[in-house]
Order: sequence, then C-alpha cells, then structure tokens
Amino acid sequence: MSKSRLFSPIQLSGVTVPNRVFVSPMCEYSSEDGFSNDWHLVHLGSRAVGGAGLVLTEAAAVLPEARITPQDLGLWKDEHIAGLRRIVDFLHQQGARAGVQLAHAGRKASMARPWAAEQRALTPKEGGWENVMAPSALPFAENYAPPVALDLAGIQGVTRAFVHAAERAVEAGFDLVEIHSAHGYLLHEFLSPLSNQRSDAYGGSFENRIRLLVEVVDAVRAALPSELALLVRISATDWAEGGWDIEQSVALARVLKQHKVDLIDVSSGGLTPRQVMAVGPGYQTSFAERIRREAEIPTGAVGLITAAAQAEHILRTGQADLVLLAREFLREPYWALKAAGELGDAVSWPAQYLRAAPQGSSERQPITPLVVPQTTAP
Repeated sequence: MSKSRLFSPIQLSGVTVPNRVFVSPMCEYSSEDGFSNDWHLVHLGSRAVGGAGLVLTEAAAVLPEARITPQDLGLWKDEHIAGLRRIVDFLHQQGARAGVQLAHAGRKASMARPWAAEQRALTPKEGGWENVMAPSALPFAENYAPPVALDLAGIQGVTRAFVHAAERAVEAGFDLVEIHSAHGYLLHEFLSPLSNQRSDAYGGSFENRIRLLVEVVDAVRAALPSELALLVRISATDWAEGGWDIEQSVALARVLKQHKVDLIDVSSGGLTPRQVMAVGPGYQTSFAERIRREAEIPTGAVGLITAAAQAEHILRTGQADLVLLAREFLREPYWALKAAGELGDAVSWPAQYLRAAPQGSSERQPITPLVVPQTTAP
C-alpha cells in the first residue's frame, strides 16, 4: 500500500498505471523520415527504469507534412511500427505503461531544429516542404512560412491521418493515445479565434472552432480498443487578449468528457508570439484544478513541477489527478525513484539495481500489454 498519493495507481479506462508520475512528451528532433532509433529507446527507456508510471513519446506526426521539423518522430506509415514496438516492449518490461502523442504541427511545421544556427522555416531544398497547413492563411510569425488554409477535403484528410496513426499505435502495443491540441499546433489553431478566422462550419462560434478536435476525438476513440485510454492535451489559455482562454477550456473539457476522453492534459500557451505568460513553479496547475472541478473530468498538471513534495501537494489538494514532468526528467531520469524515497514509499526497483535500493524495495515486475500486437509479416 502506497503512503503517498503520487505513488498510488490510477485507472484510465482499462489502463492501470502503477503511479501518477508521467513523463511528458518532449521533442527530441532526432528522427530520420519519422523513424525511432536507439536515441529514443534510451531516452524513453531510462525514464521507465527510473520509475515513471507512464512514459509518453514526443509528438508523433500523423503525416510527413505534419512535422514541426524534418527530424520529428512519425506514425504516418506502417514501417514506423516496428521501431516503436521495440520501445514499448522495453517500457513494459520495466513496469511502465506506454503512451504516444499524436500531432499535426499546422502552421508551425517545416521549421529548423531549435539548436540550428537560425530557427526559421525551411525550404524544400533544405529538407522542408511547401503547403504548410492551417485553419486560416495566417503565419505564426515572420520567420514562419505563410500557411495555406485547409479546405474541407484537407480537414477530412487530417482526421483520417489521426485515425490511421492511432491504429498503428495499437499495433505497436501502446496503452494509451494522447491527441495534441495545444501549443499552437493545428488542432489548437482551430480552437483559437486568433488563428481561426474561417466563416464555414469550422470557424466563428465556439461550437464550430472545436468541431475538428471533436471529430478527431470521435474517430480516434472508435479506432481504439475500448480498454485503451484516450487523453487530450490542451493549452488552457493563449495568454493573449482575444484568444482561447480558461473559460472556453472548461467548456471544451465538458464536451470531451461526453466524447469518452479519459483525461485532459492541461498545458498553456504556444499559439502566438505575443503571449505574456506568468511563469513560476506549478504555474499551470490552477488551470488543471479548475477544469477538474468544473468539468468533472480527470486532469494532469504540467509545468515547472520539480519537487516530490510539490507534486504530492498538487494531488493531495485536488488540483489534478496526476503530474507530468518534462525538463526535470531531462535533468534526472530517476526522478521518480528519488521522489518515492523522499515521500517514504518503498517502490519497486529493477532487479539489476536492487543492491542500491532503499530497504523494503521490491523487485519490479513487467507489465502485460493490454492489447497484444499482431506479428507483422516480414
């Protein structure tokens, strides 16, 4: 029996996650043609060795043109499945659940990697691509490519791409799928009146602006086995006047609950370079708490959560149902094991590391996949 809330299990649909420490999606910009590789195995696998209850991949593009950079992870073709299955199998062997974040970068696509000499839109000759898509022909910033407004056929194609990627995620053995509708990427662009100036059924009113996200949610949920969990990441506010805000986020969460979403992963920002953010420790947890309370749906809190006591306080006070850590896991891959020790919980450790574990620690057991992937013929 866990002493802390942080290291108690959580049930999401048919998925039992052993603790409430989730590894947040973090772009690694280290793929070629969307394929995972040894870097992804070590990066994601080490956090599972370090005790995280669930490990989420970085944003996996549902189409090649949906990538933020040419080096993004992808799930737009069947050939991507095998490499991801290798990673999922390893996460399960370490006792962690595995999740994949599916994404379309929209008008923030075809960019150079953050550590490039100049972060800007790439031309096709430089490995980028033409026809960056958005709800409206409004660029994110001057150094970003002018996007093309999606027509109805393009919108329907986006939904199909999310469905096919979700089907591949099931084949790879993932336990849950997260739909990325935050940080200024395509689905968030449709939500915000700052980026969506359409006059058709996908623009204008709140009901129209959320339409594409709801259609993607419904289509993906129908493609997933009932026991797999479905999460949606949102930006609770654009931090900009006239943009998407917490009131609309609460209303959206109520709708998503009716459409069988299991949890809202609550982040913020990323829609406009004009945002003015109030950044500090746990600066987004109040959004997660309000959505949880008013929409009556489980939430995850993310953003400058760095200490075990801080994470435990967030859960104990009902601000969220779980926490997602990003940069702190980059600094300390074994953060969860250290946090358990600080909170007085004797959690399981890998057998290979037991000689360094606190007294009373148990040997970690592998997790059985919820859906056994079919063997892909060579």
